[in-house]
Amino acid sequence: MSALNDIPDRQIARPSGLAEEVYRRLRADIMSLRLPPDTRVSVDSLARELGVSQTPIREALSMLEANGLVSKKHFAGYATAPRMERAQLDALFEFRLLIEPHAARKAAEAMVGSDIALLDSGAAASSHDAFADIDTDFHKRIAEGAQNPLIADSLSRLHIHVHIFRSCFRSEIAAEAVHEHGAVIAALQARNGAAAEKAMRRHIERSYARLRDFIKD
Repeated sequence: MSALNDIPDRQIARPSGLAEEVYRRLRADIMSLRLPPDTRVSVDSLARELGVSQTPIREALSMLEANGLVSKKHFAGYATAPRMERAQLDALFEFRLLIEPHAARKAAEAMVGSDIALLDSGAAASSHDAFADIDTDFHKRIAEGAQNPLIADSLSRLHIHVHIFRSCFRSEIAAEAVHEHGAVIAALQARNGAAAEKAMRRHIERSYARLRDFIKD
């Protein structure tokens, strides 16, 4: 029996949009730490594992490189991005504090009521992974609700790295994060832009405080 038959659930079935499908598969593997940070990525091995040629693998890796999830080193091929250092985490949250409170204010003014109703505080999350997915979706929906594509696109890239960093430590779900989400949702439901901005700022500040101690200066 060939190696491909040992992993049938990994096979990519549809030929159309093949590079995009490979991209989604690899992105999920990186975010779930199936491909851990700072790990060499073999094009040949992936082609055999997924049952595709090297061309869509290389195209997908180029897309991941554009998002900062992999890097290509001369004579060494591709590798997943290393885990963030303290300075990188500081810079990321500085940017978030500049953008996300403003996005929350705009969302309170422009977000469709049915979209607000879809926001999940994460109170029912049963695990760290479940809450991480809910948190990512929570911030994504609010960024999109601000109706500024540049904000939504920029933040989606950043949250990928936050998710990976958080997953490296498997920290316990903080009940206060759920409470913070709830405060943002309440402000959005009330169409109170100032309150939404304030609640989002507090949430990001507290999120940073919960993560920064994992990195030494």
